[in-house]
Amino acid sequence: MSHLSAAGHWGFGVINLPPLPHVTLPPGRVRRRTGLPCVLHWADVASLDDATTPVRTVLDCIRTLPLAEALAVADSALRAGGVDQDEILDAAAKLRGPHRRRVQQVVALADGRAESVLESALRALLIHAGIDGFVPQLVVQDDGFSARLDLAHPVLRIGLEADGFEHHGTRRALVRDCRRHVNLTVRGWRTLRFSWEDVMYDGEWVVGAVERMGGRPPLTKHELRAA
Repeated sequence: MSHLSAAGHWGFGVINLPPLPHVTLPPGRVRRRTGLPCVLHWADVASLDDATTPVRTVLDCIRTLPLAEALAVADSALRAGGVDQDEILDAAAKLRGPHRRRVQQVVALADGRAESVLESALRALLIHAGIDGFVPQLVVQDDGFSARLDLAHPVLRIGLEADGFEHHGTRRALVRDCRRHVNLTVRGWRTLRFSWEDVMYDGEWVVGAVERMGGRPPLTKHELRAA
């Protein structure tokens, strides 16, 4: 197993499960006709437990997936302890080939503080749009209150929440969320909450909302003319 199939095997988070299993064969190896459909790759790579190693799995996913999906796997692998930052940085530095630069860039962006694939996908939208300054899982705390924001800009005091329905589908959750929102607001924080559908299917709207909130300075006249 390799790529997203190996990511699932190692327990890494994925945004989209592969419709067919991914299998990597050694160069020159001919596929056996088992009748089982799969996506084939050829590479001389190390394996463990009938799957590519965790580090190789992360690199393969980064190489072949869009930024949001690649970052989700990499963040999750770091969070789960399947790999560490130094391991994947070192492995990426040793790569050769046309995708080497992109893999190294995404590896450098990976952050084990992200707590869900939705949060990773939201961060990928900001990165793609050139919006910086947001950090994962920032703690807002004083003597009478403590909360963590999925993504937060500590200078501008803007918080972004990637909201999965399973955490907000009860009356108790509603009461808790209302109280939390008020406590953040009175402490000077402005928060935007985005659903799975927002992040996955309407990324332009998400980015536009963050920009209008002030997450990125307005364009200069020169930048507007260039755009």
